[in-house]
Amino acid sequence: MRPRRLLQLRRSDARRGRRPTPRAIVHRGTGARGGSDNLGLMDLSVRIGSLLLKNPLIAASGCFGYGVEYADVVDLSSLGAIAVKGLFLSEREGHAAPRIVETPAGMLNAIGLQGIGVRRFVSEKLPELRARNATVVVNVCGTTLDEYVEVSRILSDAEGVGAIELNISCPNIKEGGIQFGCSLNGTYDVVSAVRKVTRLPVIPKLTPNVTDVPSFARAAEEGGADAVSLVNTFLAMVIDVETRQPKISNVVGGLSGPAIRPIAVRMVYE
Repeated sequence: MRPRRLLQLRRSDARRGRRPTPRAIVHRGTGARGGSDNLGLMDLSVRIGSLLLKNPLIAASGCFGYGVEYADVVDLSSLGAIAVKGLFLSEREGHAAPRIVETPAGMLNAIGLQGIGVRRFVSEKLPELRARNATVVVNVCGTTLDEYVEVSRILSDAEGVGAIELNISCPNIKEGGIQFGCSLNGTYDVVSAVRKVTRLPVIPKLTPNVTDVPSFARAAEEGGADAVSLVNTFLAMVIDVETRQPKISNVVGGLSGPAIRPIAVRMVYE
């Protein structure tokens, strides 16, 4: 609705002796006339372990690349943090195309954790993120417990990393940590092992593809996690009714989007 129409609604309400409804109010910030807006003074900061974020808005891992790709269109320093694409020790090609398909209420993807590897990230991407004053959360992947530990150790020694998000829940590759994330003992083992090699906040990203998410959150907490990230995508599949074949090359993938939000909210609540 246009501001002029909103102002008309306010005048109409005033003439009738009523308080203006919320939809009839136009909030203004500080303008050329010297007005003020209390919203500009609000403290939106949040703390995760030792990491202080200026606001709770975090660009999710996998949705924002390594952050630097969007530096010319988004002020990276304005975000609470950027959770960068998942990193293994080595570079990874990911799955063959097609890897993404639209669903009626979301998106199915099976990228396969394609990435440049932790050492290239530290040497090529991290310096630019530092220069942009971005708060960086790194999504750490592994095929073994030792790989999680080594990637985390490298990041702990690098300047500019704010926290570690442990990806123990990628549903579309067998070796993407899901073997740890679907086991209470595995969740505890990964978190506790990484906790021993870093002072950075450790945030395991939990899978929704289990029957009792709170028990996995407790296992992560017992292992030394500072917080948990909820939730990763839901394992799903889409069939092309014309060809009678799966629409993505990996057959199954991770479902995200509006379809899963109410379920994710329930899991956060639990």
